[in-house]
Amino acid sequence: MIKSLVIIAIRNLKKDKWFSILNIAGLTIGITFSLFLIFYVKDELSFDRYHEKADRIFRIISNIKEPENTMNIANTQYPLGPTVKNDFPEVEDAVRLVSKERTLFKSGENSFYETKIYYADSSMFNIFSARFLEGDAATALTAPYSIVLTRSLALKYFGNNKRAVGKSIRTVADVYKVTAVIEDVPKNSHILYDLLISNSTLPKEYSNNWGGFNNYTYVQLKKGTSSAVLAKKLRPYFDKYMAPIFAQYNIDIRYDVQPITAIHLHSSLQGEPEELGSMSYIWILSSVAFFMLLIASINYMNLTTARSARRAKEIGIRKVTGSTRKQLVLQFLSESVLTAFAAVLASMLLVFVFLKTFNSISGKFFTINDLTQPGSILLVLAIGLFTGLVGGSYPAFYLSGFKPVSILKGSLSKASGNLNLRRTLVVVQFSISMIMLICTWIVYAQLSYLQKKDLGFNKDQVMTIVVNTGQDERSKIYALNNELRSMPDIKSVGTGFSYPGSGNINFNLFSVEGNKGFVEKGIDCYNIDEYFLNTLGMKIVLGRNFESASDTLHSILVNEAMVKDFGWPNPLGKRIKFPGDTSNNYVEVVGVVKDFNQKSLYNPIAPLILFYTPNCNRIQIKMTGSDMKASILKIEASWKKYFPQLPFEYTFIDAKFNSQYAADQRRGKIFASFSMLTIIITFLGLLGLTAFTTQQRQKEISIRRVMGASIAQIVTIISKGYIWLAAIAVIISFPLAWYFMNDWLKLFPYNTGLSVIPFICSALLIAVSALLTAMYHSAKAALAKPAKNLRTE
Repeated sequence: MIKSLVIIAIRNLKKDKWFSILNIAGLTIGITFSLFLIFYVKDELSFDRYHEKADRIFRIISNIKEPENTMNIANTQYPLGPTVKNDFPEVEDAVRLVSKERTLFKSGENSFYETKIYYADSSMFNIFSARFLEGDAATALTAPYSIVLTRSLALKYFGNNKRAVGKSIRTVADVYKVTAVIEDVPKNSHILYDLLISNSTLPKEYSNNWGGFNNYTYVQLKKGTSSAVLAKKLRPYFDKYMAPIFAQYNIDIRYDVQPITAIHLHSSLQGEPEELGSMSYIWILSSVAFFMLLIASINYMNLTTARSARRAKEIGIRKVTGSTRKQLVLQFLSESVLTAFAAVLASMLLVFVFLKTFNSISGKFFTINDLTQPGSILLVLAIGLFTGLVGGSYPAFYLSGFKPVSILKGSLSKASGNLNLRRTLVVVQFSISMIMLICTWIVYAQLSYLQKKDLGFNKDQVMTIVVNTGQDERSKIYALNNELRSMPDIKSVGTGFSYPGSGNINFNLFSVEGNKGFVEKGIDCYNIDEYFLNTLGMKIVLGRNFESASDTLHSILVNEAMVKDFGWPNPLGKRIKFPGDTSNNYVEVVGVVKDFNQKSLYNPIAPLILFYTPNCNRIQIKMTGSDMKASILKIEASWKKYFPQLPFEYTFIDAKFNSQYAADQRRGKIFASFSMLTIIITFLGLLGLTAFTTQQRQKEISIRRVMGASIAQIVTIISKGYIWLAAIAVIISFPLAWYFMNDWLKLFPYNTGLSVIPFICSALLIAVSALLTAMYHSAKAALAKPAKNLRTE
């Protein structure tokens, strides 16, 4: 029976090649690109699940509450890990990871800057899974100055076919012994590292410092233990360990516990080690994948029911000769599933072809091997079966219900499919397409706004180079800066310990003179020299800039946000000191800087203090832009003159700052690309549907032409129905798009707001596209010779 069904299905597909090609093309596009989205979503949901004990690994996080501010951060204090393990029998093990700054490592002639570096406890591999290529997991991070490399780093420093364990790599100040080599950390990890150093290497003062939040703390709970129990037991920790430090400043600190598998998609904390995903985008992209499959299936339904008149006599004859409705349903479903699996085969080919392009857009690293895993193949087969059954379900049950007597009498007028259902399906398609088009427009408008908004500084053509030798290099930096300033193609050179877009800004507790006495508050701060503001195009709105060495001890600059936060009517002369400082030494505000965005536009501008330190180790160079390549070569020559031991590496501030939006830009490109494909699928189906419906009304059109109707009148009669369908789609799509986009824009402190332009333009685009499609086919039908179509009547 199955063989017979397949043979008849293939015969029917061959019978109407244009119809079959149109259906397979629509399904192929829908399946291909929904597969990409499904693989993307699947990868996002897989973060940190590769750990063998993932269900028992949790991160402890800190909630810091000041009198006027609350911060939720991913960091904790260094003593917390061992203290928790000792205090609570529910904790099986604990590990701390302390981030190390960008550092130059050397081995022989090979020297490279590394950034993915952490100090880690010896319990690291008891908790986190890693495949060891060399060395022993139990002892790899026990001794001071022990170091664990990933495979990529071992190859980079020691080459192929060379054993790394036992060898050494060094920095300017220290020598580290390689004790193990592990496989590269999977990309679907919320924390990535290339190099681990034993925590026993850190200075002793770390061990009991409850005042600094400088590490990530992870615990592994015993089987059957609830994380809520641990969170509850952590509540008294403030009174027990931290109150002597923080209570005098009215600061309260509470811990919470976070499943490691929830970090990537559900965390929104400050101080995360890597770029996070977003559960809202997972829902959005999952919906897009579903809608692509749904629209492709709707196209199949529409086209199959619209052409049902062509198969009406076949159905009538088969019923008269004894076929049951069940057999006919199976026949039509087999045709639908066969069509879907033909599209699946074509889709797999397209997936392989476009895989590199998709990786480039999405920032993922999918390979052919990932797509040929048993789970992936089952997923593809399930999608083909779903699409085939959904797309063929209504046509199967509808067509199999035709009455043979009416059909064989020649009453075929009702055999053209349920008109109201087809209209409903077209409205659904139009609505989905319109919603996605509106959302795409708004997403891109917001991302463009983030790129173009006035940030309060000029980031164009500003290069940053970093001197990181581990020694005091201020005299060399002073000489280098003077040499750079003498170059005609360099406008200005300044230095600072941080700059807009960099992550190394400090957050310290200060006693600040308010209008009613001193108050304690945590404030962002870093050090700059007197050239920093000019180099970055920042403005002094009140007072003066730094001028001389005396400013090192006595003067600070603040931003407008700090003036506003403390309600200072006259900020000049306001005093600030570090809490606990009883020496009565204050620094005073000598100038106010116009607000600038130190962090991304996801963050409102916060109060900021700028201290004076000449010749900082991060150098900012403003270039004229006349010949960037030549300017870079000159800067490199000067760099090698003063720091020959350091590789010359640089970044541009605009690229660094804009990289903060890289994740949203990637997701925006994915959403826009797949929205356009969804619209293409919609109009591919509409093209086929209007072709069939005008063909069914060919005799009606011919009679109207004989009776004197003009081509314009025929086109108007056929086309106006689609305008009404587009109008209904507007009523449905506008409120839904407004709701979702209004909610999404609330994520941004600075946003474009909702404009009517995306709504109106999207509606016009859908309506005009539908109208042109209908006009083309109706005009084609109207131009046909009436006599040819009426000669059989």
